[in-house]
This record gives sequence, C-alpha cells and structure tokens, in this order.
Amino acid sequence: MPASTGARRRGAVRSEEARLAVLEATGRLFAARGYDHLTIEGIAAEASVSKQTIYRWWSSKSAVVADALIADMLLPDRPVVPDTGDIRADLIAWMQDLIDLVAQPGNDGLVRSLVAAACESPDIGARLNDALGITATVSTRIETAVAVGQLPADLPAMEFVRALVGGFVLHSLERTEPAPDAAERLVRALLH
Repeated sequence: MPASTGARRRGAVRSEEARLAVLEATGRLFAARGYDHLTIEGIAAEASVSKQTIYRWWSSKSAVVADALIADMLLPDRPVVPDTGDIRADLIAWMQDLIDLVAQPGNDGLVRSLVAAACESPDIGARLNDALGITATVSTRIETAVAVGQLPADLPAMEFVRALVGGFVLHSLERTEPAPDAAERLVRALLH
C-alpha cells in the first residue's frame, strides 16, 4: 500500500539516535583499533544497539565505515592536497600521505572496504566522492596549475585525477608494500 494511505513499514522503526550512535562508535573503534579489527559485533556493543539495528541501516561493515567517513566521524584529519604553489610537489605529498595512512597498522583494509561499499551501492560511491571531495578538489588544483603554466595546457584534469586515485586504489587492492618513492613515481609517470 502507498504510504499516503497510512500503511506502516513492517519491522522495527529506524532510530536516528541509534544510527548516529553506530556512526560515532564506528569512528571511535576505527581510531582505537583500525579497520581490520572492526566488527559489527564490536560496533553494536560500543553503540549499545543490536546487530539487527545495524543491519537495518547498512548491508555490511564496509557500508557502515563508508557512512562514518561521509559523516566526518572517521579520519577527521584525512589527507588533503597541500597548496604550496608547486603542483607536482603537492600531488606527491598528498599521495604519500594517503599511502602512509593506509600503511598504518590496521588500516590496510580501509580502501578495500570503501571500494567494496561503493561497489555494493552506487549511492554510497557517489556520496563518498562528494564527501571526500577528491575529484572536485584535485581536478580544480590541476586546472589551476594548467592555467598558470605548471602543467601542460592539454592535460585532461578529470582523467588525470581518476588515474592518480586509481593508481592508489590499485596499490591498496594489491596489498603490496609500497616502494619508498611510490608516490613520486606515480605522479611522475602520470605527468610524463
């Protein structure tokens, strides 16, 4: 029956308070233990809700983590592209910060989790992209660098950003130890 006829959805009513408690608990547990040691059971206990409450809102741990990141309750100090006036150095520094973040104990599953959440739901993928602002922020920086002559005039900004982020994601999915100069090599390869 349509909602306008007064029909109610079956099952327990979703609680915004419980949803926020879960996101906050996810952020606290992630900060304390890292992604790899995060469990739905642990999140439920920390948030004082049942596992069923979590599964009413999210389909998986990846989806909870993605929403916590989107809600700014996870990685409050996430890396941003610096703006020193040297786009190459700034991109290398940003990429190195991302690599270092993922290399921290317990965080290696984070990128895989976000990729999985985005694959499960196009909505989550779009919301992650919007919340993280990577595509918009980095492409704007690239366009500015092109405008001031730091990068070639024919450099396609959006494709460059996708290749840069894709290189980082691929590295994370491969689960290999990064070379000490991995960030520099990736940026240099894309700019040649």
